Amino acid sequence: MQASPITCTIPNLSTRLLVFALNPLVLLNYLRPEPVLPELTMPSIVSIANLSKTYTSGYQALKDVSLDIQRGEILALLGPNGAGKTTLISIICGIVNATAGSVTVAGHDIVSDFRITRSMIGLVPQELTLGAFDTVWNTLCFSRGLFGKKPNPAYLERLLKDLSLWDKKDSELMSLSGGMKRRVLIGKALVHEPTVLFLDEPTAGVDVELRKDMWELVRRLRESGVTIILTTHYIEEAEAIADRVGVINHGQLLLVEDKRALMHKLGKRQLIIELQTPLSALPSALDSWALDLSAEGTHVTYTYDPHKTHTGIDELLQVIRDAGLLLKDIHTTQSSLEDIFVSLVKAKP
Repeated sequence: MQASPITCTIPNLSTRLLVFALNPLVLLNYLRPEPVLPELTMPSIVSIANLSKTYTSGYQALKDVSLDIQRGEILALLGPNGAGKTTLISIICGIVNATAGSVTVAGHDIVSDFRITRSMIGLVPQELTLGAFDTVWNTLCFSRGLFGKKPNPAYLERLLKDLSLWDKKDSELMSLSGGMKRRVLIGKALVHEPTVLFLDEPTAGVDVELRKDMWELVRRLRESGVTIILTTHYIEEAEAIADRVGVINHGQLLLVEDKRALMHKLGKRQLIIELQTPLSALPSALDSWALDLSAEGTHVTYTYDPHKTHTGIDELLQVIRDAGLLLKDIHTTQSSLEDIFVSLVKAKP
């Protein structure tokens, strides 16, 4: 028996009318022809200029944020809860209105050219906002149709296989695990083939193995030309996959740097000295040095700047020898991105 071809189910009229009534902007997307995007030679794919957001309560979520996001890069936005990360993404995606400032995507203003810019953007939200009774396949078909895209079963099949969801295509959403639902959200964000993808806490609540699978997926998307901006609380996530790192706190963008350059410029190094005999306190001869003695009294830590010409290590080791302390081992460690992030947030409230 010949297998029937996979097709996209077109939403029935009553379903479409309900969606259009709830969100008139969806109707505009559904009726419009696919936009013809002019070839623009832009230094950045997303440009944010002097963006601010103040809510009616008086709370200022964003304060004069300016940022250029390069085409084809992975940018990680780090910040504590309430820092303004989701507000920033929501403004770019057209969910929240800015109080001041402007945003362009590939040279198109997100307000005056909203139909073009929204067709270029995909968003994976923090919350698992999915229905219960529809199947994975129909959900993606429906999302693609809302952007006015023609059915493309071959693309959907490839997308589901990349997301390791092909064997779940006929499963109801309510039967999926939390991690699989997160993958479906990524699929919904990619189904209309955007050039810019926003991932708002994409690996929140997923296990370590799935998190690393998603990292690999993000890398493959970047290789295909998609520009990716992710917000995350997992510093290791930014350290593993980001090209540049931005730190935002209290609505202010503190810095945006190349990840390696940031770690080189702000990273500190620690000299950890293991003693043969535990100490209850450091000798008075070492009082002038900023040393930390471990709770067990067996390790002495000296933090220094490796970029300075004079680190003071030779003098410190000589003072330790003169104090009669016997050394068991010596090694150094480099500051992680997490250490740098914590120090920046604490230094600039």
